[in-house]
Amino acid sequence: MKLRAAVFLSAVLLCTLVNAQMVIDTVNSADTKAKNSSYKHNLPPLEQSPMIRLPLGSIKPEGWLKTQVDLMAEGQVGKLDEISRFLQSNSGWLGGKERGWEEATYWFRGYYDLARLTQDKRLLKTANKWLEAIISSQTEQGYYGSSYNRLVKGKNGQKIVDLWPHMVMNDALISHYEATGDKRILPMLSKFFEFCIQLPDELFLPKMSWDYYENYGEHFGNWKPRIQFKRAGDFVPQLIWLYNRTGNKTLLDFAVRVYHKTQPALNQWLDNHTVHFAQRFRYPAQMFTITGDERYLKKTELFYDSFMSAWGQMPRGAYAADERIRMGKIDPRQAIETCAIVEMNKSHYILSRITGSGEYADKAEDMTFNHLPASHRPDHKSLRYLTACNMPYSVPKLDYHNRGSHAVFMADGHRCCQHNTAMGWPRFVRNLWQASPDNGLIAWLYSPCKVDAKAGRNGTDVKIDCETNYPFSGDIHLAIKPEKPAFFPLYMRIPGWCKSLELDVNGKARTLNDFDGQFVRILRQWQKDDTVKVKFRMDITVKEWPRNAGGTVNRGPLSYSVRIKENWQKHKSKSKGWPRWSAEPASAWNYGLAADPANPEDSIKLKEVKQVNGQPWKESEAPVVLEAKAKRVPAWKVDPENNTVDPVREGPVRSDAELEKIEMIPMGCAHLRMTVLPLISERKDARYWQNIPDPEVFMLERLK
Repeated sequence: MKLRAAVFLSAVLLCTLVNAQMVIDTVNSADTKAKNSSYKHNLPPLEQSPMIRLPLGSIKPEGWLKTQVDLMAEGQVGKLDEISRFLQSNSGWLGGKERGWEEATYWFRGYYDLARLTQDKRLLKTANKWLEAIISSQTEQGYYGSSYNRLVKGKNGQKIVDLWPHMVMNDALISHYEATGDKRILPMLSKFFEFCIQLPDELFLPKMSWDYYENYGEHFGNWKPRIQFKRAGDFVPQLIWLYNRTGNKTLLDFAVRVYHKTQPALNQWLDNHTVHFAQRFRYPAQMFTITGDERYLKKTELFYDSFMSAWGQMPRGAYAADERIRMGKIDPRQAIETCAIVEMNKSHYILSRITGSGEYADKAEDMTFNHLPASHRPDHKSLRYLTACNMPYSVPKLDYHNRGSHAVFMADGHRCCQHNTAMGWPRFVRNLWQASPDNGLIAWLYSPCKVDAKAGRNGTDVKIDCETNYPFSGDIHLAIKPEKPAFFPLYMRIPGWCKSLELDVNGKARTLNDFDGQFVRILRQWQKDDTVKVKFRMDITVKEWPRNAGGTVNRGPLSYSVRIKENWQKHKSKSKGWPRWSAEPASAWNYGLAADPANPEDSIKLKEVKQVNGQPWKESEAPVVLEAKAKRVPAWKVDPENNTVDPVREGPVRSDAELEKIEMIPMGCAHLRMTVLPLISERKDARYWQNIPDPEVFMLERLK
């Protein structure tokens, strides 16, 4: 991976001076020495970013992506203020006596973006009500929001200011400013951070031992104020954003102070909590923007790689931390929290702009297409707290750190995820396209959308229609519509999995192979009705997992699951009209792949590709179906005590069952899914499936 994409690098010259006005080449970065004339870039002494986020409202979802935000508006997120006890009129964020902690801020951060994207009058009215209450709550000292968190008193007499909710709410205020230019926001945030700067150390992230932190509830009497000690790094991008609009260098000094006061790594994996890790691994890289020291970038990479090598041996960036990592619980049957899915993507978006590395775009697509859809019911009226890569049952009391109903879909529970999921799809929409320092535009993530942005030295208004069925298809069609002829570069990210692509500009086609750069750059004077068509070749591959010799079937940005018929069961809830749901399999799921990873095309075929209509993220509507040779593994079962599938045994695995042809669908379409499968073989080292003891139970016995 390129740690620092800071210089313009032309990798392969594919077409030089087509009609003397167009250059097509592949590059690793836009020219970071340039200064965008339309969008805010980093002021000195900050390192320049290879990409600039477009303001909220610049990108509108279309097609299947619009379906997601429309369903959200009419579903749980859009009507959560009718369900959640944290969003009622007594909320501390509305001036009431309720504590006003993270729940309302989680929800409002995504809800505000959703209201702007959909332009739904009901949502906009509610968003404005909350926004005005939040702005009007600011005191002369600069603090705003719930008065409870202004000074929290512990049973041991300690006092502390709990700023974690503000680390979330500031994101919503920044979104509002970018969408509207509201002149109240910059002074408001400036006053708030001045309040923070003036706080003495004993009130602002005071030092503590690990024992004190881990047993904070016992010592302090309330566990909630401790969250900010690990997540304070969320302030840093906000401080950089505000500095770029005010020039106040004390904000950068405070950013360094925040980094130094944030809790250091807990262990060799950085942290044992699923959401802490999703946020904290990016914190070192944020310091690169302030210092220019590439060591910080390497530290972020180290934390990510170390953690994922142990806990992330499963498809598409998921990891085994069903609330917390646990000894021996590393199999793909262990789950990832919905909060971690959306927070991990937030980290990928921030790191994308710091580094310009396409790896972070790949990772954001991995999370969004393979895990986010499966964490919700297709109608967006309920979600589950935890989602696993191998999960043939979605019922209560699975073998997760938090037992109970964490795999049951509900709208009236799963407190943090219930609210934080609001930013999932809206933030993905916001990050589809970026501006480049050299006044160009970057297609960073791919999905159907419309873009309204400024490009070229004179800031010409440019509209782009992006028609695609991506991620189910590799075809991208762009219609470029500048208000007047404009000269600027258009960058299209080449996904990391793509080995060949076809490019067509205004009917002139060419094939690109063995490219060294991560972008196709098209530099020309753009006219109305110009078109760009790209076809990313999607090969079927089998990803092997070294730990258990299992395999996962991939095609483009999607991984595939055994197609399991879903038997949904409806349950009563505490909220009328918002039922809970569990799901059990209505078809076989315990298959092993009879495939050679070196030659997957011999045993896995593309069976069906259909037009994407309505909601594609459901088993019955999966737009792509693969057909794979497989064998049942009869001894692979579900533990009757906890309804959790047995861990994948070390392969290769021997099976005497009949060879079958099974259907596989994108794992994001599968709410019951089996994606890491044993590889069936007749080799000498192949063995039959065997039971093994629970390693956590064994290790805990050893530690007594």
